[in-house]
Amino acid sequence: MIRKATLQDLDQLTTLFDQYLIFYKNPSNIEKHKSFLKERMENNEAIVFMAFDDTIKEKAIGFTLIYPTFSSILLSKILILNDLYVDSTIRNNGTGEKLILNTVELAKELGVKLVRLRTAKNNVVAQGLYHKMGFVRDDLYGLLNNSSN
Repeated sequence: MIRKATLQDLDQLTTLFDQYLIFYKNPSNIEKHKSFLKERMENNEAIVFMAFDDTIKEKAIGFTLIYPTFSSILLSKILILNDLYVDSTIRNNGTGEKLILNTVELAKELGVKLVRLRTAKNNVVAQGLYHKMGFVRDDLYGLLNNSSN
C-alpha cells in the first residue's frame, strides 16, 4: 500500500531516510534526519509518499520525497522527485514503480507538467527503473524528466 506520509509516520520514515543516506555514503544521524524531515513536512515544503508491506500493514518499506517548485524555463510548476528508497531486503517487488506512479499521479492532480529527478551516475539499477517508468535523460541539464501530461 502507498499513501501520503503524516507526522505520525515520522519515526518509520526517519529510519528509512537514514538508510537511504547511508546508501549515499552519509553518516547515520537519526535525530538530525528526523528534524530535517519534520521541518519539511510541517512547513509543507515536501510531499512524502510511503510504501507499506502488504502482509505487515504497519511496516514501512519505502518512500519518495517530492519537492514542489517552479521551472523558469517552462514558466510552470514542476515536481522534483528528490529521493526514492525501498528497503534493500525487499527490492524488485514493484514498490519503487508504485512510488513513482503515485508521484506521476500527484503531478497530474496538481496540473504539473513535469516530474524531474536526479540520481547518482553509478546507480544503474535506479536509472533502469526510471527509464522503464518513462523518464528520459536531459543531457543539457543532467536530469531525468517525465512529462506527466
